[in-house]
Amino acid sequence: MADKLSISKERTAELIAEYGKGANDSGSPEVQVAILTERIRNLTEHLKVHKKDNHTRRGLMKLIGKRRGLLKYIKSRDINEYRALVKKLGIRDNI
Repeated sequence: MADKLSISKERTAELIAEYGKGANDSGSPEVQVAILTERIRNLTEHLKVHKKDNHTRRGLMKLIGKRRGLLKYIKSRDINEYRALVKKLGIRDNI
């Protein structure tokens, strides 16, 4: 079950290559938001099937809060970069 809810190393490497500034740039906020978004999508699909899985729901809420904080930081640093990231990831702009 953990394999379905987390993302693979290959997918993580793809996200780092797409959103990072280099091959090993896993710490920049843009990459972190992209990885969190992927995990949030996986957990959302899981919760559509398992509606009563409240432990996973709590973890999902924590991930959403973490992503929200990172997006808030990116928005305060550079609004255009924030808008581009939100559009590229296909998430709502609610900050």
